[in-house]
Amino acid sequence: MKNVESQGSGCPIVHGGNITQQHNSSSQMWWPSALNLDILHQHDTKTRPHSDGSYRSRLKSLDVTSLKRDLRALMTASQPWWPADWGHYGGLMIRLAWHAAGTYRIADGRGGAGTGNQRFSPLNSWPDNGNLDKARRLLWPIKKAYGNAISWADLMVLAGNVAYESMGLTTFGFSFGREDIWHPEKDIFWGSETEWLAKSGGEGSRYSGDRELENPLAAVMMGLIYVNPEGVDGQPDPLKTAADIRVTFSRMAMNDEETVALIAGGHTVGKAHGNGNPSRLGPAPEGAPLHDQGLGWINPTALGIGRGTVTSGLEGAWTPHPTQWDHSYFRVLMDYDWELSKSPAGAWQWIPVEVRPEDMVPDVEDASLRTPPIMTDADMALKLDPGFRVISERFATDARYFESQFSRAWFKLTHRDLGPKSRYFGPEVPSEDLIWQDPISPGNSDFDLGKARQLIRSAGLSLRELVVTAWDSARTFRGSDFRGGANGGRIRLAPQNTWIGNEPDQLGRVLAIYQSIAAEVGASVADLIVLGGNLGVEHAAKEAGVDISIPFFPGRGDARIEDTDIDSFAVLEPVADGFRNWQKTHYSAKPEELLLDRAQLMGLSALEMTALVGGMRVLDANYGGSKDGVFTHRPGVLSTDFFVNLTDMAYRWVPTGRNSYNILDRVSESIVWTATRVDLVFGSNSILRAYSEYYAQDDNHTQFVRDFVAAWSKVMNADRYDLMG
Repeated sequence: MKNVESQGSGCPIVHGGNITQQHNSSSQMWWPSALNLDILHQHDTKTRPHSDGSYRSRLKSLDVTSLKRDLRALMTASQPWWPADWGHYGGLMIRLAWHAAGTYRIADGRGGAGTGNQRFSPLNSWPDNGNLDKARRLLWPIKKAYGNAISWADLMVLAGNVAYESMGLTTFGFSFGREDIWHPEKDIFWGSETEWLAKSGGEGSRYSGDRELENPLAAVMMGLIYVNPEGVDGQPDPLKTAADIRVTFSRMAMNDEETVALIAGGHTVGKAHGNGNPSRLGPAPEGAPLHDQGLGWINPTALGIGRGTVTSGLEGAWTPHPTQWDHSYFRVLMDYDWELSKSPAGAWQWIPVEVRPEDMVPDVEDASLRTPPIMTDADMALKLDPGFRVISERFATDARYFESQFSRAWFKLTHRDLGPKSRYFGPEVPSEDLIWQDPISPGNSDFDLGKARQLIRSAGLSLRELVVTAWDSARTFRGSDFRGGANGGRIRLAPQNTWIGNEPDQLGRVLAIYQSIAAEVGASVADLIVLGGNLGVEHAAKEAGVDISIPFFPGRGDARIEDTDIDSFAVLEPVADGFRNWQKTHYSAKPEELLLDRAQLMGLSALEMTALVGGMRVLDANYGGSKDGVFTHRPGVLSTDFFVNLTDMAYRWVPTGRNSYNILDRVSESIVWTATRVDLVFGSNSILRAYSEYYAQDDNHTQFVRDFVAAWSKVMNADRYDLMG
């Protein structure tokens, strides 16, 4: 045995806590093109420190009145280690909630405040989140006191709500229900840049062509939540900034009016911080030394807090009363001419020309000292962009309308990723149904289930039609923002009934049959679609020698077109579905990577994904009847043939195109089957091959059927929030 003490310092352990730095340990470093399945292995239940039931059940013990009272008291309990501006933490807590929620983007539903991910890298160390670690530490005594009854995710958003209420705003409402994660969400693509705040046009830029922002991104720079407050790439130009604002906020599900309301309402209170030298700040939390205990951006000088705080680099407040909800923002913005200036930290900002004494802003520490208000380039865009100006002028003349629209937009911002209203919880849930909540009326759960089964079986629908209609209805589910799924039967409606991936001609014929049966038995079409899929799978299992009954939970409703935001649902259209061996066109991402992305959004594990792909192949459920990957001579039978033949060395695999392969008999050299990359990855990737070999074993056929049925049921019921305890 080698004497470890003779090597270097003699410490008998491997150094370097970051596995990516351990060159001899990281498989991804040695084989970077290998498919990384980590996206499917995150947030395992073993990472959760508590096992006392669901978060929803713990919420039932929460004393909301006491919690809000304590939060309101916190707002004005200034702490010497991080003093409150003007003695009120409202602006800081609003920014905390805003930046937690503001990472949401509609393209994939990822980001947002729903998981408390701001506690972890990279978000805890983004430049735009500077000093929000202090806000979370200020909230810690409350989190400590209320414990498991309140998640960090809920607490951070609620703190923003209470902050606004304590300053005079009547908020639209609040829902609890955001469950914490316990380690970073490494599956979220935040951009390809290799440096923070990299300008567009550089290496890994998120822009192409005529400033076209890469999907699914929403923010304009790596490390920003929205747009650059100094202007595009740090160069002031309000009209160019306006274009960025429109793209960014629309990708976070906001229209122009909601966008203007949010910017104005956010800047009605609080201030920007840039009264000092930013080069003196220490590293962000994730890179801070051990003795800083997770606090970042430490300023070693005595003037690094309070009046001397440096965060964004801009310095000043937008309104003369920054701890009060009032309607002075638009008056200040619209009444003055503005000129460019530089903050003490060197950041571009706008200041008013010949400001009146009543509009001067008191200093955060000494009210006898007063400074002019400021505006960012984004604020100036609300005045100078013609479309934004029309909205700003209306808000300026109708304070009540502005307050109403801001309250609604703030509620949407902080709840957009919480999902349908059936997931909401607590005494302040608004009674009004909002179209962005994808409302669905409850369905009838008391119809004649036996008769419905009989009518579906005798309707002349093929097994493939039963299975793929159910799958296509349910596969839109996204666990990122809890949108989509089979409930509501929106596959009947625009835009889903015309999506090419749903095979519209076949879909129309199947839906006509289901609608006739629904009228006869009093069921929803949504329920019949899932029931039909279950019947198809049960029949295929029986053909394979396994009698199994799939649990069915009636009660799905049929959504109405007037309750469907067609544009909003367009982003749910699948561009690829490896489970059905289909993609709309060629993409830079490999087909197997697109499969992983969809599986992760659907909340599937690697094992569940494997079972579903293998089962869908032998069920002959490929798009358009393609035979790629149908490694069986008895399609429609829920067998393990896909795995048996995939792992059989009697065959060899020959590429014939970008995403096509022939499976040849090694002896005769004849083509036995064809395949895609999605099929063959289950034999080439070592982890997926291990699962494939497991199912290919002679003693695991029944286990495969059970696993497929369990995964199938998970997909069919992923959006049944009405079944939550």
